[in-house]
Amino acid sequence: MPRDRTQYRRSAAAACVVAAIGSAPVPLLAQAPTAAPAAVQPQAWPARAIRLVVPQTPGGASDALARIIGQQLADGWGQQVLVDNRPGAGGNIGNDLVAKATPDGYTWLLGFVGTHAINPSLYKGLTWDPQKSFTPLATLASVPFVVAVHGPLPVKNIGELVALARAKPGEVRFGSAGNGTVNHLLGPMLASAGKVQFTHIPYKGAAGAITDTLSGQVQFTFASMPSVIGHLKAGSLRAIAVTSGRRAALLKDVPTIAESGFPGFDVTPWFGVLGPAGMPPSVVTRINADINRLLASRDIVERFAAQGAEPLVTTPAQFGAIIAADVSLWSRIVRETGATVD
Repeated sequence: MPRDRTQYRRSAAAACVVAAIGSAPVPLLAQAPTAAPAAVQPQAWPARAIRLVVPQTPGGASDALARIIGQQLADGWGQQVLVDNRPGAGGNIGNDLVAKATPDGYTWLLGFVGTHAINPSLYKGLTWDPQKSFTPLATLASVPFVVAVHGPLPVKNIGELVALARAKPGEVRFGSAGNGTVNHLLGPMLASAGKVQFTHIPYKGAAGAITDTLSGQVQFTFASMPSVIGHLKAGSLRAIAVTSGRRAALLKDVPTIAESGFPGFDVTPWFGVLGPAGMPPSVVTRINADINRLLASRDIVERFAAQGAEPLVTTPAQFGAIIAADVSLWSRIVRETGATVD
């Protein structure tokens, strides 16, 4: 993976945050603009509940992050932010729903690298375009993924994991949140770099992959740090590497994959909020300002850090540039690894 993306990955990439993160309200001070398109009256926005579509199952990374941010915004705005889980087809069901929604500021999507940068290269005949069909509102967080192995597995680092796969071709299994997910593509990326073969076992969500890694049904998984931090602390899973270009603050003793003999390996996914294309600029500005204010609060920074997540603050234009760059990057990765959703 190109080294010139390292700096970007350090400041722009996701994360999920487990339920351990609380929801203490943080004041929102942004003032509604005084003028806007006739379709929306900014002085009254938000005048009703906001629907935040999560294209994954309840309890997963996106779901946890959506509920934290949603509650904080609701406390500041005095309007509910209702999380609506719409899993299926690698996130495409939720994406399609939001892409077709009325662009009045009341329907959002919790998007991430998988839905917006990977799916366009894996799925044919999509009804939406990752850039043309959505309005970028605000990034939320970035977090490295962890190579988490079954406790008793006799490997201490990535080199030993690759050596095991070389000695037993096809017998080393890894679980993912499903075909076409970041967790999935990290497997063939590592296998290609190490010139070995791993057997991919897809699940309907990250929880299944983690459960079967705990039991030994699969030998390892690539998991977002917040989703496995409790198991790592308990010792039931072991982290042997992180996927980011630099070590994670929460796991300072765990090397990166790049440090482990695979220079240039650097993947730190992002999560963010998007709306349908055509939203009023005044509402977009209001949403971005209020979310960024939350992300800059000490409370959120500390709670994210406790789970290995890092708040990611951007403008809507910067978020759009991130999506465009990642669409290009992941299309190359899909092509080079030969990954499919079959």
